[in-house]
Amino acid sequence: MTGSQKGQPELELVHVNVACSAGAYSVGCAPFFRYILRLGELGLPLSLADQEAVDVLAAVPHALGAEEEVAFVSGRGWRVVPAKGDLDWPVLEATPERLRSAFERARSILWAHAAQFQVTAGEMSAIEDELDAVYGVLMRAQAAGVAVNVSYVA
Repeated sequence: MTGSQKGQPELELVHVNVACSAGAYSVGCAPFFRYILRLGELGLPLSLADQEAVDVLAAVPHALGAEEEVAFVSGRGWRVVPAKGDLDWPVLEATPERLRSAFERARSILWAHAAQFQVTAGEMSAIEDELDAVYGVLMRAQAAGVAVNVSYVA
């Protein structure tokens, strides 16, 4: 999918950054952004617990977005931290456990609805590979007892 609609990021150029003092990983997979981070935009009927997980992922801010676009939101185990200066960018800060739970729920929801949205086997495989790498960062963060920051750049 190339091009951009109404201020939407050009999906082929999206990178999701997951980082903490114990490690980092940059996801360069457009389906990961489209079907995991932006799962809430697919209009699925979700349980309260699923909606809470989707809300965590939907809150991941664009690292280079306008300051006024960054919402000051938070929930159980996470918050959006705005940029503190010109050389900083906004991030979603969360406990590793909260992020892992959100990613696992999003993965489960996606598997249940993949056919409905015509997600290809290649896209599912790429998403699974990226999730495995992200889970590695989350495990290291949990072992170190540190929070994880997530943002994306398009």
